[in-house]
Amino acid sequence: MSRHYPSWTEIPYAGTKVPPVVERGVEFEAGEWKTYFIQHSRRHGFKKMDGRPIRLAIKDPDTIDWYEELETVKETLANLTQEQITIAKYWGAGPPSKQWIPIIDRLIDTYGVEAPRAARILGALFSGMNDAFVVCWSLKYKWLVPRPNQLDRHLATVVCTPKHPSYPSGHATVSGAAEIILGYFFPAERRKLNQVAEEDARSRLYAGVHYQADNDQGLRLGRQIGRIVVDELKKDRVNGRPLDRPFTEYKDADLLPHDYVQAIPFEYSQSCDSLLMNGDDESSSGYTEWIDPKLFM
Repeated sequence: MSRHYPSWTEIPYAGTKVPPVVERGVEFEAGEWKTYFIQHSRRHGFKKMDGRPIRLAIKDPDTIDWYEELETVKETLANLTQEQITIAKYWGAGPPSKQWIPIIDRLIDTYGVEAPRAARILGALFSGMNDAFVVCWSLKYKWLVPRPNQLDRHLATVVCTPKHPSYPSGHATVSGAAEIILGYFFPAERRKLNQVAEEDARSRLYAGVHYQADNDQGLRLGRQIGRIVVDELKKDRVNGRPLDRPFTEYKDADLLPHDYVQAIPFEYSQSCDSLLMNGDDESSSGYTEWIDPKLFM
C-alpha cells in the first residue's frame, strides 16, 4: 500500500524511544470481531445484512495533508481555554461508551420508557456502538495513520495519547453512531444528541491526541453506521405493526454535561509513556510548559 505519510509503526510517541508495534496496540484484532447490524466481507470490507456492499463514508487518508492537520492541533493546544481542557479530560476519562451511559439512562427516565422497550433500546445502542467500533478499528489498523505526537516529537497533550493509530477517531465514530441510533428512538432530542456527539469529537482535538480530520471523518463514518443500524431496526415488526414507537413529544431531557462531573466516577491512572502537559498550569491561554508523565501515587 502506497502511503503519503509515515506509518504509526515507524515513529515513537513524544516522550518514548520505541515506535508502536501493531501486536501491542490496543485491541488490534477488534476490526475482525463479530458484528450485529452489518457483516464482514472479504471482498468489500463490510456489507449490509442483505449482502449489499457498504461504501464507507470516509476519506482515504492519502488525500489528507497530515502535516497541515498537525498545525491545527498545535494551534489548538497553544490557545486552550480552561473550559476546553475540562472538556478534553471529561470525554477522555474511560472508553467512549462511558459518557453515553448516563445519557441513555436520562432519556429512559425522562420519557418513562418501560422495561422491555428500554432493554431493546439499550441492546440496539450498544450493538450499534460495537459495530461502529469494529469498523473504526478495522480502518485504524489498515491505514496506520500516526498520532500528532509522532509527527511532532515534542508535542505534549492534555490526556495520554492512546496506543492505537489515529485515523479515524474512535470517540467520534462511536458518538456519531450513538447520535443517530438514539435520535431514532428519541427524535425530539436530536438537536441535543447532535451537540453531545460534536462535543465528544471536538474534545479529542482539545486533548491533542487527534487531528481535526480524525474527528470530522469519524463522525461522518459513525453516522453512516448509525443509519444502517436504524434501517435494520425499522424492519422489526410485531403483529404486522412496527415494533418501535419513537418518542416524539419533547420533554427536554437533561443530556448535556454542564458541570462535567462524571456520573459514574472512577480514579483512572494518570500514568502514561507519552508527554503530558503540566497539570499545575491553570492559565486560560493554555499549557505551555511540558513535563514527562509520572506515576501519581
